[in-house]
Amino acid sequence: MTAAALAGCTAAPGRVEAAPVADVGKTSKVAEQLRQVMDRLRFQEVLDTAPPTTAQLRSARNPIDKEAQRTRPFAAADPKPIVQQPQMDATIIELDKRGRPVSSGTVLMSPRHQHGVVVPVDRNLSTTSVRWRQWDDAGWYKNKGQGTIDVVPGRENAPLDHMLDYPASVLKLMVNFGVLRLVDQGEIKLDDTYSYAPTEISPLCGEATSNTVRKYMDASLTSSSNAASCALIKLLHDHHAVDSLNQAFQDLGLETLQLKGTRASNGGRWSNEITMSSLDTAKLLTLVNGAPGTVWTAPNGKPVKSDDVLSPASRKFFRAELAQQGFNDMLSTTNWCGGTYPAAGLPNAAPKRWIGADGTVTVDGNKFGRDVRPCNKRAEVTFAHKTGWVNNSGADAGIVRALPGKGGRSYVIVVFSNLGTQYVDAGRPETPPGIFPFSFTEKFAKLGRTMDSYEKRRAGH
Repeated sequence: MTAAALAGCTAAPGRVEAAPVADVGKTSKVAEQLRQVMDRLRFQEVLDTAPPTTAQLRSARNPIDKEAQRTRPFAAADPKPIVQQPQMDATIIELDKRGRPVSSGTVLMSPRHQHGVVVPVDRNLSTTSVRWRQWDDAGWYKNKGQGTIDVVPGRENAPLDHMLDYPASVLKLMVNFGVLRLVDQGEIKLDDTYSYAPTEISPLCGEATSNTVRKYMDASLTSSSNAASCALIKLLHDHHAVDSLNQAFQDLGLETLQLKGTRASNGGRWSNEITMSSLDTAKLLTLVNGAPGTVWTAPNGKPVKSDDVLSPASRKFFRAELAQQGFNDMLSTTNWCGGTYPAAGLPNAAPKRWIGADGTVTVDGNKFGRDVRPCNKRAEVTFAHKTGWVNNSGADAGIVRALPGKGGRSYVIVVFSNLGTQYVDAGRPETPPGIFPFSFTEKFAKLGRTMDSYEKRRAGH
Protein backbone atom coordinates (compact mmCIF):
# COMPACT_ATOMS: atom_id res chain seq x y z
CA MET A 1 0.00 0.00 0.00
CA THR A 2 1.37 3.42 -0.93
CA ALA A 3 1.57 6.47 1.25
CA ALA A 4 -0.93 8.22 -0.97
CA ALA A 5 -3.37 5.35 -0.50
CA LEU A 6 -2.97 5.63 3.26
CA ALA A 7 -3.76 9.30 3.01
CA GLY A 8 -6.87 8.54 1.05
CA CYS A 9 -5.68 10.60 -1.90
CA THR A 10 -3.67 10.38 -5.09
CA ALA A 11 -0.49 12.35 -5.58
CA ALA A 12 -0.40 14.68 -8.56
CA PRO A 13 2.19 13.88 -11.25
CA GLY A 14 5.60 15.26 -10.32
CA ARG A 15 4.49 16.16 -6.84
CA VAL A 16 5.70 14.38 -3.71
CA GLU A 17 3.17 14.30 -0.90
CA ALA A 18 3.93 13.81 2.77
CA ALA A 19 4.00 10.18 3.84
CA PRO A 20 1.40 9.75 6.59
CA VAL A 21 1.11 6.72 8.81
CA ALA A 22 -1.53 5.32 11.13
CA ASP A 23 -3.88 7.78 12.80
CA VAL A 24 -4.28 7.93 16.56
CA GLY A 25 -6.78 5.35 17.67
CA LYS A 26 -5.91 2.87 14.95
CA THR A 27 -3.58 -0.09 15.41
CA SER A 28 -1.51 -0.93 12.36
CA LYS A 29 -0.93 -4.51 11.31
CA VAL A 30 2.80 -4.27 11.96
CA ALA A 31 2.17 -2.89 15.46
CA GLU A 32 -0.04 -5.77 16.47
CA GLN A 33 2.29 -8.28 14.85
CA LEU A 34 5.23 -6.82 16.77
CA ARG A 35 3.30 -6.94 20.05
CA GLN A 36 2.25 -10.55 19.52
CA VAL A 37 5.78 -11.68 18.65
CA MET A 38 7.28 -9.93 21.68
CA ASP A 39 4.66 -11.52 23.92
CA ARG A 40 5.16 -15.02 22.47
CA LEU A 41 8.94 -14.86 22.97
CA ARG A 42 8.46 -14.62 26.74
CA PHE A 43 11.36 -12.32 27.56
CA GLN A 44 10.48 -12.76 31.24
CA GLU A 45 12.01 -16.26 31.16
CA VAL A 46 15.60 -14.98 31.09
CA LEU A 47 17.86 -15.48 34.10
CA ASP A 48 19.50 -12.67 36.09
CA THR A 49 23.18 -13.29 36.83
CA ALA A 50 23.43 -10.39 39.29
CA PRO A 51 20.14 -9.78 41.10
CA PRO A 52 20.50 -6.93 43.60
CA THR A 53 20.33 -7.47 47.33
CA THR A 54 17.89 -5.50 49.49
CA ALA A 55 20.79 -3.44 50.87
CA GLN A 56 22.00 -2.60 47.35
CA LEU A 57 18.57 -1.37 46.38
CA ARG A 58 18.37 0.94 49.37
CA SER A 59 21.75 2.53 48.61
CA ALA A 60 21.96 2.23 44.83
CA ARG A 61 22.83 5.31 42.81
CA ASN A 62 22.74 5.78 39.10
CA PRO A 63 26.30 5.39 37.82
CA ILE A 64 28.10 8.06 35.82
CA ASP A 65 29.93 6.91 32.69
CA LYS A 66 27.77 3.81 32.61
CA GLU A 67 29.74 2.20 29.80
CA ALA A 68 33.03 2.56 31.67
CA GLN A 69 31.54 0.41 34.43
CA ARG A 70 29.98 -2.20 32.21
CA THR A 71 30.90 -5.79 32.88
CA ARG A 72 30.22 -9.06 31.14
CA PRO A 73 29.05 -11.49 33.81
CA PHE A 74 28.05 -14.09 31.20
CA ALA A 75 28.10 -16.75 33.86
CA ALA A 76 27.13 -16.98 37.48
CA ALA A 77 27.21 -19.73 40.05
CA ASP A 78 23.51 -19.42 40.72
CA PRO A 79 21.58 -17.18 38.31
CA LYS A 80 18.02 -16.38 39.37
CA PRO A 81 14.83 -15.76 37.38
CA ILE A 82 14.33 -12.11 36.54
CA VAL A 83 12.19 -10.48 39.24
CA GLN A 84 9.63 -8.87 36.90
CA GLN A 85 8.63 -8.36 33.29
CA PRO A 86 11.53 -6.79 31.36
CA GLN A 87 11.43 -3.19 30.17
CA MET A 88 11.27 -3.04 26.35
CA ASP A 89 10.66 -0.42 23.69
CA ALA A 90 10.49 -1.50 20.04
CA THR A 91 9.56 0.18 16.77
CA ILE A 92 9.32 -0.82 13.12
CA ILE A 93 8.76 1.77 10.39
CA GLU A 94 7.82 0.17 7.09
CA LEU A 95 9.14 1.95 3.99
CA ASP A 96 8.15 2.00 0.35
CA LYS A 97 10.65 1.62 -2.51
CA ARG A 98 11.60 5.28 -2.25
CA GLY A 99 12.19 5.14 1.49
CA ARG A 100 8.95 6.86 2.49
CA PRO A 101 7.14 5.59 5.61
CA VAL A 102 3.92 3.76 4.86
CA SER A 103 3.15 2.30 8.29
CA SER A 104 4.70 1.95 11.71
CA GLY A 105 4.35 0.07 14.97
CA THR A 106 5.70 0.89 18.41
CA VAL A 107 5.29 -1.50 21.34
CA LEU A 108 6.18 -0.97 24.99
CA MET A 109 6.60 -3.80 27.48
CA SER A 110 7.08 -3.36 31.21
CA PRO A 111 5.86 -4.65 34.57
CA ARG A 112 2.75 -2.55 33.93
CA HIS A 113 2.24 -4.00 30.45
CA GLN A 114 3.36 -7.60 30.68
CA HIS A 115 1.91 -8.59 27.30
CA GLY A 116 3.01 -5.39 25.57
CA VAL A 117 0.99 -2.33 24.63
CA VAL A 118 0.80 -0.64 21.23
CA VAL A 119 1.57 3.09 21.27
CA PRO A 120 -0.88 5.27 19.31
CA VAL A 121 1.09 7.07 16.60
CA ASP A 122 -0.26 9.88 14.43
CA ARG A 123 0.21 10.84 10.79
CA ASN A 124 3.53 12.50 11.63
CA LEU A 125 5.04 9.43 13.28
CA SER A 126 4.54 11.10 16.63
CA THR A 127 2.73 10.39 19.88
CA THR A 128 1.57 12.38 22.89
CA SER A 129 0.20 9.26 24.58
CA VAL A 130 3.32 8.36 26.57
CA ARG A 131 4.84 9.97 29.62
CA TRP A 132 8.51 9.25 28.94
CA ARG A 133 10.81 8.99 31.98
CA GLN A 134 14.57 8.64 32.36
CA TRP A 135 16.00 5.25 33.15
CA ASP A 136 16.73 4.65 36.85
CA ASP A 137 18.99 1.66 37.59
CA ALA A 138 17.63 0.92 41.05
CA GLY A 139 14.19 2.33 40.32
CA TRP A 140 13.42 -0.42 37.85
CA TYR A 141 13.40 -2.83 40.78
CA LYS A 142 12.05 -0.57 43.50
CA ASN A 143 9.35 1.22 41.49
CA LYS A 144 8.29 -1.69 39.28
CA GLY A 145 9.67 -0.10 36.15
CA GLN A 146 8.31 3.41 36.68
CA GLY A 147 10.77 6.28 36.49
CA THR A 148 10.69 9.58 38.35
CA ILE A 149 12.35 12.12 36.02
CA ASP A 150 10.33 13.29 33.01
CA VAL A 151 12.03 13.47 29.62
CA VAL A 152 9.33 15.42 27.75
CA PRO A 153 7.48 18.09 29.75
CA GLY A 154 3.71 18.30 29.98
CA ARG A 155 2.91 14.59 29.73
CA GLU A 156 1.73 14.04 33.30
CA ASN A 157 -1.75 12.99 32.14
CA ALA A 158 -0.66 10.74 29.28
CA PRO A 159 -2.39 7.34 29.32
CA LEU A 160 0.91 5.44 29.13
CA ASP A 161 3.88 5.85 31.46
CA HIS A 162 7.19 4.33 30.38
CA MET A 163 10.75 4.49 31.67
CA LEU A 164 13.09 4.67 28.68
CA ASP A 165 15.87 2.09 28.62
CA TYR A 166 19.38 3.54 28.68
CA PRO A 167 20.41 3.48 24.98
CA ALA A 168 23.99 2.31 25.59
CA SER A 169 26.16 2.68 22.49
CA VAL A 170 23.20 3.40 20.24
CA LEU A 171 23.66 6.95 21.59
CA LYS A 172 26.54 7.13 19.10
CA LEU A 173 23.93 7.60 16.37
CA MET A 174 23.12 11.00 17.90
CA VAL A 175 26.81 11.86 18.27
CA ASN A 176 27.70 11.06 14.68
CA PHE A 177 24.57 12.76 13.38
CA GLY A 178 25.71 15.89 15.22
CA VAL A 179 29.20 15.71 13.73
CA LEU A 180 27.80 15.36 10.20
CA ARG A 181 25.69 18.45 10.81
CA LEU A 182 28.94 20.33 11.46
CA VAL A 183 30.33 18.93 8.19
CA ASP A 184 27.26 20.12 6.28
CA GLN A 185 27.50 23.53 7.93
CA GLY A 186 31.09 23.89 6.74
CA GLU A 187 32.47 23.98 10.29
CA ILE A 188 34.67 20.91 9.77
CA LYS A 189 35.61 18.39 7.08
CA LEU A 190 35.67 14.61 7.35
CA ASP A 191 39.37 14.52 6.55
CA ASP A 192 40.34 17.24 9.01
CA THR A 193 42.67 16.02 11.74
CA TYR A 194 41.22 16.46 15.21
CA SER A 195 43.53 16.42 18.22
CA TYR A 196 41.60 15.05 21.17
CA ALA A 197 43.16 16.68 24.21
CA PRO A 198 41.02 15.98 27.28
CA THR A 199 41.63 18.21 30.28
CA GLU A 200 40.33 15.42 32.47
CA ILE A 201 41.23 11.76 31.92
CA SER A 202 38.45 9.23 32.42
CA PRO A 203 38.34 5.41 32.21
CA LEU A 204 35.61 5.70 29.57
CA CYS A 205 37.45 8.03 27.24
CA GLY A 206 41.15 7.42 27.75
CA GLU A 207 44.03 9.78 27.02
CA ALA A 208 44.84 12.19 24.21
CA THR A 209 44.69 10.97 20.62
CA SER A 210 44.84 12.45 17.14
CA ASN A 211 43.02 11.24 14.05
CA THR A 212 40.83 12.39 11.20
CA VAL A 213 37.17 13.01 11.88
CA ARG A 214 36.37 10.29 9.34
CA LYS A 215 38.41 7.68 11.21
CA TYR A 216 36.96 8.66 14.58
CA MET A 217 33.48 8.23 13.12
CA ASP A 218 34.37 4.89 11.56
CA ALA A 219 35.65 3.55 14.88
CA SER A 220 32.63 4.93 16.74
CA LEU A 221 30.05 3.34 14.43
CA THR A 222 31.60 0.10 13.20
CA SER A 223 33.50 -1.19 16.24
CA SER A 224 31.75 0.98 18.86
CA SER A 225 34.91 2.63 20.16
CA ASN A 226 34.10 4.60 23.30
CA ALA A 227 37.38 6.53 23.04
CA ALA A 228 36.59 7.64 19.48
CA SER A 229 33.06 8.60 20.51
CA CYS A 230 34.36 10.68 23.42
CA ALA A 231 36.59 12.50 20.95
CA LEU A 232 33.59 13.24 18.74
CA ILE A 233 31.53 14.48 21.69
CA LYS A 234 34.37 16.75 22.75
CA LEU A 235 34.55 17.97 19.16
CA LEU A 236 30.86 18.90 19.40
CA HIS A 237 31.53 20.73 22.66
CA ASP A 238 34.51 22.53 21.13
CA HIS A 239 32.17 23.91 18.45
CA HIS A 240 29.42 24.73 20.99
CA ALA A 241 27.21 22.32 19.05
CA VAL A 242 25.70 20.11 21.76
CA ASP A 243 22.87 22.44 22.78
CA SER A 244 22.03 23.20 19.15
CA LEU A 245 22.01 19.46 18.39
CA ASN A 246 19.52 18.82 21.19
CA GLN A 247 17.41 21.72 19.93
CA ALA A 248 17.55 20.32 16.39
CA PHE A 249 16.11 17.05 17.65
CA GLN A 250 13.25 18.97 19.28
CA ASP A 251 12.64 20.96 16.10
CA LEU A 252 12.47 17.74 14.08
CA GLY A 253 9.86 16.26 16.39
CA LEU A 254 12.34 13.82 17.96
CA GLU A 255 11.57 14.91 21.50
CA THR A 256 13.14 12.00 23.38
CA LEU A 257 16.52 12.23 21.62
CA GLN A 258 18.64 14.10 24.13
CA LEU A 259 22.44 14.02 24.36
CA LYS A 260 22.62 15.67 27.76
CA GLY A 261 25.05 15.75 30.67
CA THR A 262 28.27 14.99 28.79
CA ARG A 263 31.49 16.74 29.79
CA ALA A 264 33.11 19.39 27.62
CA SER A 265 36.45 18.49 29.23
CA ASN A 266 36.64 14.99 27.74
CA GLY A 267 33.38 14.01 26.03
CA GLY A 268 32.59 11.57 28.82
CA ARG A 269 29.93 11.26 31.49
CA TRP A 270 27.44 9.06 29.65
CA SER A 271 24.63 8.89 32.15
CA ASN A 272 20.88 8.29 32.28
CA GLU A 273 20.37 11.91 31.19
CA ILE A 274 21.08 10.63 27.66
CA THR A 275 17.74 9.41 26.34
CA MET A 276 16.33 7.83 23.18
CA SER A 277 12.99 6.20 22.46
CA SER A 278 12.71 3.52 19.79
CA LEU A 279 10.18 5.60 17.84
CA ASP A 280 12.34 8.73 17.64
CA THR A 281 15.45 6.68 16.89
CA ALA A 282 13.61 4.92 14.06
CA LYS A 283 12.47 8.30 12.73
CA LEU A 284 16.06 9.57 12.78
CA LEU A 285 17.20 6.51 10.82
CA THR A 286 14.34 7.03 8.36
CA LEU A 287 15.77 10.47 7.61
CA VAL A 288 19.31 9.05 7.34
CA ASN A 289 18.01 6.40 4.95
CA GLY A 290 16.53 9.15 2.81
CA ALA A 291 13.08 9.84 1.40
CA PRO A 292 11.83 12.35 -1.18
CA GLY A 293 9.64 15.26 -0.20
CA THR A 294 8.15 15.89 3.21
CA VAL A 295 8.60 12.86 5.46
CA TRP A 296 6.52 14.33 8.29
CA THR A 297 5.53 17.68 9.73
CA ALA A 298 7.32 18.81 12.89
CA PRO A 299 5.48 20.15 15.96
CA ASN A 300 6.44 23.70 14.91
CA GLY A 301 4.57 23.19 11.64
CA LYS A 302 7.65 22.93 9.43
CA PRO A 303 8.01 20.09 6.92
CA VAL A 304 10.81 17.65 7.73
CA LYS A 305 12.81 16.56 4.69
CA SER A 306 15.82 14.26 4.50
CA ASP A 307 17.90 16.64 2.39
CA ASP A 308 17.28 19.49 4.82
CA VAL A 309 18.41 17.41 7.79
CA LEU A 310 21.64 16.03 6.32
CA SER A 311 23.12 16.44 2.86
CA PRO A 312 22.90 13.46 0.47
CA ALA A 313 26.68 13.02 0.81
CA SER A 314 26.52 12.91 4.61
CA ARG A 315 23.60 10.50 4.60
CA LYS A 316 25.43 8.22 2.17
CA PHE A 317 28.52 8.24 4.38
CA PHE A 318 26.44 7.59 7.52
CA ARG A 319 24.64 4.61 5.94
CA ALA A 320 27.90 3.18 4.60
CA GLU A 321 29.49 3.30 8.05
CA LEU A 322 26.47 1.64 9.69
CA ALA A 323 26.57 -1.07 7.02
CA GLN A 324 30.13 -1.92 8.15
CA GLN A 325 28.95 -2.82 11.66
CA GLY A 326 31.24 -5.41 13.21
CA PHE A 327 28.95 -6.54 16.03
CA ASN A 328 26.20 -8.52 14.32
CA ASP A 329 25.14 -10.18 17.56
CA MET A 330 21.68 -9.03 18.68
CA LEU A 331 18.81 -8.68 16.19
CA SER A 332 21.32 -10.14 13.76
CA THR A 333 23.49 -13.09 14.80
CA THR A 334 25.48 -13.58 11.61
CA ASN A 335 28.74 -13.51 13.59
CA TRP A 336 27.50 -16.74 15.21
CA CYS A 337 26.65 -18.45 11.92
CA GLY A 338 25.89 -22.15 11.83
CA GLY A 339 25.61 -23.12 15.47
CA THR A 340 22.62 -24.33 17.42
CA TYR A 341 22.94 -21.30 19.71
CA PRO A 342 22.20 -18.45 19.43
CA ALA A 343 19.20 -18.61 17.12
CA ALA A 344 19.47 -17.09 13.66
CA GLY A 345 18.51 -13.43 13.52
CA LEU A 346 18.16 -11.04 10.60
CA PRO A 347 19.63 -12.69 7.46
CA ASN A 348 22.35 -10.14 6.68
CA ALA A 349 25.97 -10.70 5.74
CA ALA A 350 28.95 -9.89 7.94
CA PRO A 351 31.13 -7.18 6.32
CA LYS A 352 34.25 -8.54 4.64
CA ARG A 353 36.56 -6.18 6.53
CA TRP A 354 36.12 -8.23 9.72
CA ILE A 355 36.40 -11.73 8.17
CA GLY A 356 39.67 -13.64 8.39
CA ALA A 357 41.08 -16.36 6.16
CA ASP A 358 39.27 -18.99 8.23
CA GLY A 359 35.92 -17.26 7.69
CA THR A 360 35.55 -16.11 11.30
CA VAL A 361 34.87 -12.56 12.42
CA THR A 362 37.30 -10.61 14.62
CA VAL A 363 36.45 -7.06 15.71
CA ASP A 364 39.23 -5.14 17.46
CA GLY A 365 40.71 -8.34 18.88
CA ASN A 366 37.35 -9.89 19.76
CA LYS A 367 37.15 -13.22 17.94
CA PHE A 368 33.75 -14.77 17.32
CA GLY A 369 34.96 -18.20 16.23
CA ARG A 370 32.28 -19.20 13.70
CA ASP A 371 32.72 -19.42 9.92
CA VAL A 372 30.28 -16.81 8.60
CA ARG A 373 30.77 -17.56 4.90
CA PRO A 374 27.76 -19.91 4.63
CA CYS A 375 25.48 -17.24 6.15
CA ASN A 376 26.96 -14.57 3.90
CA LYS A 377 26.10 -16.69 0.86
CA ARG A 378 22.50 -17.06 2.09
CA ALA A 379 22.10 -13.39 3.04
CA GLU A 380 18.84 -11.75 2.02
CA VAL A 381 19.19 -8.21 3.39
CA THR A 382 21.61 -5.47 4.26
CA PHE A 383 21.42 -4.25 7.85
CA ALA A 384 22.98 -0.83 8.46
CA HIS A 385 22.83 -0.69 12.24
CA LYS A 386 24.31 0.17 15.61
CA THR A 387 24.26 -2.10 18.63
CA GLY A 388 24.77 -1.22 22.28
CA TRP A 389 25.12 -2.97 25.61
CA VAL A 390 25.84 -2.53 29.26
CA ASN A 391 24.81 -4.90 32.04
CA ASN A 392 21.22 -3.61 32.10
CA SER A 393 20.82 -2.36 28.55
CA GLY A 394 20.64 -4.19 25.24
CA ALA A 395 19.95 -2.20 22.08
CA ASP A 396 20.02 -2.48 18.30
CA ALA A 397 18.83 0.06 15.73
CA GLY A 398 19.15 -0.11 11.97
CA ILE A 399 17.92 0.08 8.40
CA VAL A 400 16.98 -3.16 6.62
CA ARG A 401 16.95 -3.40 2.84
CA ALA A 402 16.38 -6.53 0.78
CA LEU A 403 19.15 -7.60 -1.56
CA PRO A 404 18.16 -7.86 -5.25
CA GLY A 405 15.73 -10.71 -5.80
CA LYS A 406 15.42 -11.44 -2.07
CA GLY A 407 11.94 -10.28 -1.18
CA GLY A 408 11.87 -6.53 -1.65
CA ARG A 409 11.25 -5.46 1.96
CA SER A 410 12.57 -2.19 3.37
CA TYR A 411 12.09 -1.04 6.95
CA VAL A 412 13.71 0.44 10.02
CA ILE A 413 13.81 -1.59 13.22
CA VAL A 414 14.83 -0.41 16.69
CA VAL A 415 14.77 -2.36 19.97
CA PHE A 416 15.76 -1.02 23.38
CA SER A 417 15.61 -3.18 26.51
CA ASN A 418 17.02 -3.51 30.00
CA LEU A 419 18.14 -7.04 29.06
CA GLY A 420 21.86 -6.41 28.69
CA THR A 421 24.75 -8.72 29.48
CA GLN A 422 23.48 -9.34 33.01
CA TYR A 423 20.64 -11.50 31.66
CA VAL A 424 21.12 -14.90 30.05
CA ASP A 425 19.10 -17.73 28.60
CA ALA A 426 18.57 -20.85 30.65
CA GLY A 427 20.88 -23.57 29.39
CA ARG A 428 23.10 -21.24 27.39
CA PRO A 429 26.21 -23.20 26.35
CA GLU A 430 29.58 -22.16 27.72
CA THR A 431 31.80 -20.09 25.46
CA PRO A 432 35.16 -21.64 24.51
CA PRO A 433 38.26 -19.82 25.80
CA GLY A 434 39.37 -16.97 23.58
CA ILE A 435 35.99 -16.58 21.91
CA PHE A 436 33.83 -13.48 22.32
CA PRO A 437 30.88 -14.49 24.54
CA PHE A 438 27.37 -14.07 23.19
CA SER A 439 26.14 -10.80 24.70
CA PHE A 440 22.36 -11.11 24.88
CA THR A 441 19.41 -13.42 25.16
CA GLU A 442 18.79 -15.17 21.83
CA LYS A 443 15.17 -13.98 22.06
CA PHE A 444 16.29 -10.75 20.37
CA ALA A 445 17.57 -12.73 17.38
CA LYS A 446 14.28 -14.61 17.19
CA LEU A 447 12.45 -11.28 17.26
CA GLY A 448 14.57 -9.98 14.40
CA ARG A 449 14.14 -13.11 12.28
CA THR A 450 10.39 -13.38 12.88
CA MET A 451 9.69 -9.74 12.06
CA ASP A 452 11.90 -9.92 8.96
CA SER A 453 9.92 -12.94 7.74
CA TYR A 454 6.74 -10.95 8.31
CA GLU A 455 8.13 -8.00 6.34
CA LYS A 456 9.22 -10.32 3.53
CA ARG A 457 5.68 -11.68 3.26
CA ARG A 458 4.25 -8.16 3.34
CA ALA A 459 6.54 -7.00 0.54
CA GLY A 460 5.53 -10.00 -1.55
CA HIS A 461 1.82 -9.14 -1.48
